[in-house]
Amino acid sequence: MTATTAITVRRLTPVLIVDAIEPVLPFWEQRLGFTIVAQVPHGDAIGFAILVKDGVELMYQTRASAAEDNAASTPAPGAAADTTALFLEVADIEAVAAAVEGLELVVPRRRTFYGMDELGVREPGGRVVMFAQPVAAADAPADTPAVEPTGT
Repeated sequence: MTATTAITVRRLTPVLIVDAIEPVLPFWEQRLGFTIVAQVPHGDAIGFAILVKDGVELMYQTRASAAEDNAASTPAPGAAADTTALFLEVADIEAVAAAVEGLELVVPRRRTFYGMDELGVREPGGRVVMFAQPVAAADAPADTPAVEPTGT
């Protein structure tokens, strides 16, 4: 047994660094049904929050709170860490489409070569959030364009 096979991973939870948490909460709570299970103040604002739904956990921390907590772990503005996107597999893409109605679709609804019916929006923190439902090619809506793989 190698050291890497001895490691058991229990969960991976993204911690997204933003300038302010308050603007992202309605997206997750009101549109998608997440619940805030913890929040920590930082000054007169929320500095850290944990949101959960259906066994999925997401954390947000403000840049200022992260810098105060551990400056070395704070991504620089514009750093690669700021380009993190989220991919959520969902049971009902139609329900998601209704929930995000009115938001800019940064990835219009499409059927992919890897068997997903998906769409993407930008959450108020600036990151792309992709939603995808596994579907057989014949089950995708007729007007959903297919996306083919690109060359490697």
